[in-house]
Amino acid sequence: MNDHYLKKLDRVTAILTQLQSKPVVRAQDLAEKFDVSIRTIYRDVKTLENAGIPIVGEAGTGYSLMDGYKLPPVMFTKEEVLSFITAEKLMQKFSHQSLGNHYQTAMEKVRSVLRYSDKNLIQNIEKQIAVFNLHAHPEDSLKNVIPIILESIEEKTQLIIEYKTVDSTITTRTIETVGVFFEFNFWYIMAFCTLRKDFRQFRVDRILQITKTQTPFLQEYGQINDYRKRSNENKVTAKLLVDKKIMSHLVNSKRYYGLIEEVETDRGVELTFETEWINDGFPRWLVTFADYATVLEPDSLRTRLNELLIKMTERHQ
Repeated sequence: MNDHYLKKLDRVTAILTQLQSKPVVRAQDLAEKFDVSIRTIYRDVKTLENAGIPIVGEAGTGYSLMDGYKLPPVMFTKEEVLSFITAEKLMQKFSHQSLGNHYQTAMEKVRSVLRYSDKNLIQNIEKQIAVFNLHAHPEDSLKNVIPIILESIEEKTQLIIEYKTVDSTITTRTIETVGVFFEFNFWYIMAFCTLRKDFRQFRVDRILQITKTQTPFLQEYGQINDYRKRSNENKVTAKLLVDKKIMSHLVNSKRYYGLIEEVETDRGVELTFETEWINDGFPRWLVTFADYATVLEPDSLRTRLNELLIKMTERHQ
């Protein structure tokens, strides 16, 4: 069998896997994924149909497997099995606790269809992979929060949350959830807040109560990345000149506070940040190494830093 037919076999098998995993698969998306022409995808789909696979759909729209059709269990390659082990280790450290049990159950199902040799591979190598998290997981007030949020997205129904803000004020909000995201070791909800009549981010570990309602929302909000880009527009650019000798102590924290550029100069290292925390979180972090840093911009950051330093001096006199 020559190389052309081996590539075709791999591609046709991969297309079948795509059909098993998605409700509808477009020919154009498959063509882009496998870097072939759409006509080649049409021929590959025809090959599957000739092999007895009941595919529903037409060229130019989308393809799917006939409802109710079942295929034998998927066989995984050794490389795929190794990727599962690594992913499981990452999920144990970085997944939200309300998702952990569901992922564990899913992985048990995956393990159940592995060949005996692959099960031995997992047993032998999983203890050789470790993931170390620099930050402790925040403790949530509630359990099973993320699944409730995801259900509200799927059902397009409003949620009522009791929420503690950064200054410990407790408010009740009715929200229409766009999505969830993980950033800086915390899970967040991106949602439309009916109280503020605008989009807001809510940190999941600050939710004290959450209630699903039967109230639908009809607005189509699109993808979460659209709103993450919008929130980035509210960020302020800050520039610092930092002594080189302190840089090794900022390796992790500078990324957390929004570092976008780092330039070494004769005077020191010029750091450029984009931050939403210009009035509180960022200047309080800057206080920890202010004797080794100069604020280049904005002036408001310099003013806020001086205010904090004066308060600290007064408190400890």
